[in-house]
Parts: sequence; C-alpha cells; structure tokens
Amino acid sequence: MSEITIRPLAQSDHADWRRLWTDYLTFYETKLPEEVYAITWKRLFTDGEFEPKGFIATLDDKAVGLTHYLYHRSGWSEKNNCYLQDLFADPKARGKGVGAALIKAVQDEAGKIGVKNVYWMTHETNATARRLYDHVARRTGFIEYDLL
Repeated sequence: MSEITIRPLAQSDHADWRRLWTDYLTFYETKLPEEVYAITWKRLFTDGEFEPKGFIATLDDKAVGLTHYLYHRSGWSEKNNCYLQDLFADPKARGKGVGAALIKAVQDEAGKIGVKNVYWMTHETNATARRLYDHVARRTGFIEYDLL
C-alpha cells in the first residue's frame, strides 16, 4: 500500500505547487493574476509570525495535495488562531487520506506553538470535501459574509 508523505513546502516544489494550486483555483472557478502567484509563493517562504505557510502531500513520490495556513490574533484567546486557508487533493488521489493527512499536519504544527483553534471554510456545494470535514472536525454553524 502506498504511503502519504506530508512535508513543508520547499523551493524545489514550485512546479508541483503551481499545478496543484491552479487546479484548486480552477475547481472554485477562479483565476488569479501572475503577480498573485508570485507574491504568494514568496510569502510562503518569508519569515514572520503571520506569514502564510504550506505543506505538500506526496503519494508514490508524486505531489498530490497542498495546504496553505496562517496564524492570526484573536480577541478570544491569548494564543493565535490558525486559519487553514487552502486545501486541495488531486482528484486522482481523493479517498486515500490526503486531505485528512494535510489537515492533521496543520493541526500538529499549530499544536507545537500552543495553538488549539484550527479552522477553515468550504463552499456549501463542495460535498466531497464536506464529507471529510464532517468526519474530522466540528461544524460550527457560522455563516461567512464578506465585503468584496
């Protein structure tokens, strides 16, 4: 049986990261300009408490998933919160534990610095992801609003 490996993104992952993130954005029917790709990649390797971080998942030495996450202050806790911003598993690798392993990696990394609250959002129509999320996390019932 193949084993999933989760590790922090490395500079050498750029092509795989770009492919997976593009597929994620395509899934959500979104396109971003090249400048956003460039600044996001740069930020993933910029030191700083609130800079985004990332993991990549491999299966049989092929990159099959990614996640981006970041820490932010909260008025409800002394410790930061962790927002799991992006999570994607290649459709060919779904059902093999990639998404759950990426979530667990973020949870474990946050736990190393005492952060207990790891949270994320998904679209209400994303039934595949919601099946996983309902299994590994608690649904809060909050509804998102934005001013874009």
